[in-house]
Amino acid sequence: MFYYEKKLQYPVRVSTCNPMLAKFLIEQYGGADGELAAALRYMNQRYTIPDKVIGLLNDIAMEEFSHLEMIATMIYKLTKDATPEQMVAAGLGDHYVNHDRALFYHNAAGVPWTASYIQAKGDPIADLYEDIAAEEKARATYQWIIDISDDPDLNDGLKFLREREIVHSLRFREAVEILKDEQGQKKFF
Repeated sequence: MFYYEKKLQYPVRVSTCNPMLAKFLIEQYGGADGELAAALRYMNQRYTIPDKVIGLLNDIAMEEFSHLEMIATMIYKLTKDATPEQMVAAGLGDHYVNHDRALFYHNAAGVPWTASYIQAKGDPIADLYEDIAAEEKARATYQWIIDISDDPDLNDGLKFLREREIVHSLRFREAVEILKDEQGQKKFF
């Protein structure tokens, strides 16, 4: 069972309409290393992970869904006042023709989201290393978006998200160590 608190995990502000930044942020909405893929990956992996780390996967999955909500809000705020001409100039013409300003799960290049982005091997150590890599890729992407953004208000929220990716990576690294310590004592399953 889930409880939804009707507020964002961190305030989302943008300084001005900027469809180009929205285009880049779409990578974190529907890209291979984005928030949707991460949330679904962790929810899926929790069924084949030892009890000691199930809660960790569930907790981080729920937080990734809250990050997805933040990214959606950022994209909405960056595009809500954009003209069709601005959408086209930002490289979002195809998106606009198909979806207007509605959100759609695709990456920054317009490639639709696919379930193949979700990795699950069934081996707890392999899956946790996959999760560490996913968090580090998301961290890098947030940094690169910050590097090209000229919006200090947006960057504040992006820095929050980048830091949460670091925390998640560290938590998954701790889980690997817990499982490796147990590996000598008993079999995983």
